[in-house]
Amino acid sequence: MLNKLFYLSLLLVLTACSNDAERVGKVSLGLLTTKDVKVLAFNDPKVPGVTCHISHVDADLSLADPSDMSIACRQTGPIASADLSDIDLSANGEVVFTESKSVFFKRLKIRRIYDADNQVLLYLSYSTKEINGSHKHSLSTVPLWQTGAWKAPAEG
Repeated sequence: MLNKLFYLSLLLVLTACSNDAERVGKVSLGLLTTKDVKVLAFNDPKVPGVTCHISHVDADLSLADPSDMSIACRQTGPIASADLSDIDLSANGEVVFTESKSVFFKRLKIRRIYDADNQVLLYLSYSTKEINGSHKHSLSTVPLWQTGAWKAPAEG
């Protein structure tokens, strides 16, 4: 009984930690399954001109959702150079979204990384738990070309 209470409490805490994302789609995987593909949309909290869509399997009656996911990020509004002044410019970037995928500490995370040489924002979605020898991940990019954040290369 204590184990069940522990896992239920943990599930509630982890669910409460997820970021604000809007569910924009849900597709059933069939009549004889409780699994659906859930499609979420979220805006980058520091670069408001970027919207990302994430698809992943949601297993309602399972303790652990599958780790597979996909991400697509696009420019959906203006991106100004001021938007980039407050982001993490390191090679590790920063986490901009997280959602619990299991009561066993598995999370879906999205990390923004800035590629200064090519002036591109990279959005990496990944699972924090190794599955079958692999951490599942997916990548999407948003070029800054023709935005207010793009800088002409220095002539040399």
